[in-house]
Amino acid sequence: MKTIDSIPTSKIQRATKLVSTGAKVGVNYLKYYGDKLVNTEEEAKERLNKNNATDIYDGLKQLKGSALKVAQMLSMEKSILPQAYVEKFSLAQFSVPPLSPPLVIKTFKKYFGKHPNDLFDTFNATSVNAASIGQVHIAEKNGKKLAVKIQYPGVAESIASDLAMVKPIAMSMFNIKGKDSDKYFKEVENKLVEETNYNLEIVQSKEISTACGHIKHLKFPKYYESLSSERIITMDYMEGEHLSEFTAYNTDQEKANQLGQALWDFYMFQIHQLKKVHADPHPGNFLVSKDGALIALDFGCMKTIPMDFYTPYFELAEQDNINNKAYFVDKLYELEILKPDDSKAELEFFTEMFHEMLSLFTQPFHQEHFDFSDAGFFGKIAELGERYSKSTDLKKMNGNRGSKHFIYINRTFFGLYNLMFDLKAQNIKINNYLYLS
Repeated sequence: MKTIDSIPTSKIQRATKLVSTGAKVGVNYLKYYGDKLVNTEEEAKERLNKNNATDIYDGLKQLKGSALKVAQMLSMEKSILPQAYVEKFSLAQFSVPPLSPPLVIKTFKKYFGKHPNDLFDTFNATSVNAASIGQVHIAEKNGKKLAVKIQYPGVAESIASDLAMVKPIAMSMFNIKGKDSDKYFKEVENKLVEETNYNLEIVQSKEISTACGHIKHLKFPKYYESLSSERIITMDYMEGEHLSEFTAYNTDQEKANQLGQALWDFYMFQIHQLKKVHADPHPGNFLVSKDGALIALDFGCMKTIPMDFYTPYFELAEQDNINNKAYFVDKLYELEILKPDDSKAELEFFTEMFHEMLSLFTQPFHQEHFDFSDAGFFGKIAELGERYSKSTDLKKMNGNRGSKHFIYINRTFFGLYNLMFDLKAQNIKINNYLYLS
């Protein structure tokens, strides 16, 4: 894979890159208007989406950092984005052009004050895995194989300006109006700032691996603080393949069920027992070992769930509460989905919309066991998302809805559901986390 010798770090450099990307998108639209004259609307639109997705991703992967992280987050919104964007943006999860070896050495010396050979017996300056915020290298020390994650230069310093550039696109995509929208972007900014603090990530990694160490068929690497810093993390190198690679060929249903149960138990235990959860559930953060265990990685994005959100959120996971209209409406107000100044039309529309969504999305919690290989269930979720994304009524209303905590909690559940479906996990014990010891 082609490597990168430099990353735009100044606000002007990064803005210029986005402007040039925007110009390419503009050219794509001109081609689209001509394409429509000789081909069907559907064919022309599909080509437009593919061209735009490629050009936008190519621009973001040069920037890395927050801009690329947002693309990664959007790749999980399979029911909102066209498939071309999902496919291209999903590359941001674990497959982006890495820094060149000379830039790696320079970056390491900047963040650690030493050449990597001064710390490790061996260090491979060629990356084995590059993502949105950092890339991973293999090293050895005292006969132990290690993974060293190095943060890209300038990422932490450019978060606020990157989000300011991406904000108009996100507001348009999710129909967010200007009023009171800053709380959502501040939530994302705060989480991204936390993700660039590798000292915090080590603390969180050790905390979660200790708390969840009892869960069957789940493994974690060991972390080494003496070989880490604010921008570099050293951990055990874990042998395994990415979850997406495993699911692409697996036909062993028993193994799929075992991994699915471990994944489900891991998330339910965090959410309900710890009230703090790994809020970045994409395939690049999980490996499958040869013996069929799930290996959890990367605890930079952790979401603490406050009780005043947790309580009404999970009360609405109960079927009786969903079907009790007065109670249901009361909880929608608690969760800031409905607002005191809503019009009658808005109250009726959003009450009906969220009743339909929650009735479907919470189905796994209404049963003792659930089949996550059920294409019908996920097809209904996709159809519902597509229908509301095209709703002219919704576009007329302010999509600025819900507590800021929805951003990462909903992202966690959408990501978890997608992983469970990719595994085709069956007969999953929904409340199994209660009986683990």
